[in-house]
Amino acid sequence: MTDTDGRPLRVGSGVDADQPPTAFVPAHVTGFFTAEPADDPTVAGSTGAGLALSDGVTIRVEPAPPGTHEVVLDGEPLDIDAPRRVLRALRVDGARVHARSDVPLASGFGVSGALALGTALCANAVFDCQLSENELVTVAHGAEVQAGTGLGDVVAQARGGIPIRLEPGAPGHGVMDGVPARSRVEYVTLGELSTEAVLSGDTELLSHAGKRALSALVQEPTLGRFVRESRRFAREAELLTDRVRDVILDVSEADGNGAMAMLGETVFALGTGLSDAGHDPAVCRVHPTGAHLALGDR
Repeated sequence: MTDTDGRPLRVGSGVDADQPPTAFVPAHVTGFFTAEPADDPTVAGSTGAGLALSDGVTIRVEPAPPGTHEVVLDGEPLDIDAPRRVLRALRVDGARVHARSDVPLASGFGVSGALALGTALCANAVFDCQLSENELVTVAHGAEVQAGTGLGDVVAQARGGIPIRLEPGAPGHGVMDGVPARSRVEYVTLGELSTEAVLSGDTELLSHAGKRALSALVQEPTLGRFVRESRRFAREAELLTDRVRDVILDVSEADGNGAMAMLGETVFALGTGLSDAGHDPAVCRVHPTGAHLALGDR
C-alpha cells in the first residue's frame, strides 16, 4: 500500500490532520457466480469471476459524536448496513463516512462492498486500529455478507484486475486467481435490481449455472471466454431482463462482446461494443490494482 507519491504508507499508522486519508475502491462487475452460504460470514461467499473497473468509489472517514455511524454518498445520507457493521467490528464509537461514486447504486457495480472496504481502510488509519490489509478485507467481507448485500465483491475489489474466485470466503479461506488481460470497458445502466432479494431467495439454479461457467473459464482464462460465460450464465440463471437482453443483442449484432452485470440491470461490453451498437455508454478500463489508501484525494 502506498501514498499518492508512491511511498509506503503503514496501515494503522495514524494520520496527519492536514492530509486526511481517502480510499479508492474499484467498482466490480460480476459476470457469474455461485452462492456459498456458511454460518461463519468470513467463510461464506461466492465463487465466480468479474472485472474491477477504473471507475469506483472514493471514501473518507472522519470522527463523529459517540454513537454516530453515518454514511453520506454523493452528498446525500444513505441507509446502508455494511459500512456501519465495519465500524462496529472495528469498535469505532463515532464516525461519519463520506463517499462519492462514479457508478450508480444497486446496479451491479459492488458499491456496497466498496463502501465496506473503503470504510475499513480509512477507519483503520483514522482511529489507529492497527490491522493488516487481510484483516481489514476480512472485516469488510464479513460485514457485507452479514448485511446481505454481496458475497464476493469485497475480495475482488481488494485484488483488482480480472479476479477469478475459485473458493469462497475472506483471506485465509478464499482462493483467487485471475485472467491476465486488460481492456477498455463500456457500460450502460438501465435500472436497479435488489442483490439482497436475489441472495435471500433460492440460489440453486444460479449456483449450478455459475459452477459450469467457472469450470469453462478455468479451462480457458481469457477475457473473451469470461464474457461469453457471463452471457450464458445470465440466461441459464434466469436473471436476464428484457431490456438487458435487447442491449446485449444490439452489441452482438455489431460484432461486440457484452453481458449483464450481476446483480443489476446493467450491460457491460469490452472495447467499443456498446458504442458500435449505437448506445451512449460510460467508458472506463479494467483497474489493474485493488483498493488502496492515499493521503488526500486520489
